[in-house]
Amino acid sequence: MKKDKSYGLGTRAVHGGVEFDPSTGAVMTPIYQTSTYAQEAPGVHKGFEYSRTANPTRQALEASLASLEGGKFGIAFASGMASISSLTQLFSSGDHIVCSDDVYGGTFRVFDKIYRNFGLKFSFVDTSDVKNIEAALTPDTKLLWLESPTNPTLKITDIAAAAKIAKSRGIMIGVDNTFMSPYFQSPLDLGADLVMHSTTKYIAGHSDLVGGAIITSDAQLAEKLHFVQNAAGAVPGPMDCFLTLRGIKTLHLRMERHERNAGKIFEFLKSRKTVKKIYYPGDPNHPGHDIQKKQARGFGAMISFDVETLDRANKLMSRLEIFTIAESLGGVESLIEHPAIMTHASVPPENRAALGITDGFIRLSIGVEDIDDLLEDLERGFEAI
Repeated sequence: MKKDKSYGLGTRAVHGGVEFDPSTGAVMTPIYQTSTYAQEAPGVHKGFEYSRTANPTRQALEASLASLEGGKFGIAFASGMASISSLTQLFSSGDHIVCSDDVYGGTFRVFDKIYRNFGLKFSFVDTSDVKNIEAALTPDTKLLWLESPTNPTLKITDIAAAAKIAKSRGIMIGVDNTFMSPYFQSPLDLGADLVMHSTTKYIAGHSDLVGGAIITSDAQLAEKLHFVQNAAGAVPGPMDCFLTLRGIKTLHLRMERHERNAGKIFEFLKSRKTVKKIYYPGDPNHPGHDIQKKQARGFGAMISFDVETLDRANKLMSRLEIFTIAESLGGVESLIEHPAIMTHASVPPENRAALGITDGFIRLSIGVEDIDDLLEDLERGFEAI
């Protein structure tokens, strides 16, 4: 089928990147569980030589991801962090990267603790105010890296405004779209040069694999990323690619249920006196609410809130039966976590404090269970405090 956006996202989720197996007519992409491929003569082959370089299952996934994001090229990696790390390997010592300050702890860690050692320079700024972006740019800036919404305080950046600033300076702009998924947000349409996903999360959707991807419509950038993908070798295996493809087919259905449940849970949290603050883009009082309405098709299913103390957070979380205390997000099951101890422990305490990630800060990933059961479960937790 055509991969372009003339089809709706649901249709592209089911069919994008899928070509029936030429030898059998199999409707589902086979798992090409092989490391190497027979050649008729030296250098004479069917387009595949070695599975680090290319694998038919991975190629189908890459085509599907490109279709979902409205891009021309998909490049799949072994994890979301492998995607970010591979992108960072395009730059050289002395190059400067501006990054949203409230990013996933693993992103901060790889930038601050690994790539600084190779001479790259980083500035972490509040990109929800685009004036901060302009102020942070230098003649050495090569990349503007955004999360919107951010992880875990869900700050919103005007992606189109940020892209305009970056492109006026010849600076590449990339967006981590993991929290929104292609169902709710299309950064390439807003001017981004590339979009990244931890496919572990909403795209695969079932908490049974780890993967990542970058999508772009820039042929030169895609060529460079394919080179790093092959040379550095952080590629996903065919089974993970197959499972991701399977998950994609229900992306649109899952995201509808995720968001509907999240809206009900937001209303529940508003009624709790022990909740000091709620972080959710769907809140009309959220500072980025209007921008989110303008640039996205929904508000997602991530909610954070603050119950002020670690003791309250621990008591609440320990009483839950359906919400699982676990890192990660975006699976069909509801998860709850404590960023200061779990996902953002690598962020220095002073940085967490400045961002509002207190010891009473809790992050929810709302799943697709029956909403009445989720509300009852949270009620159980709040009774403990």
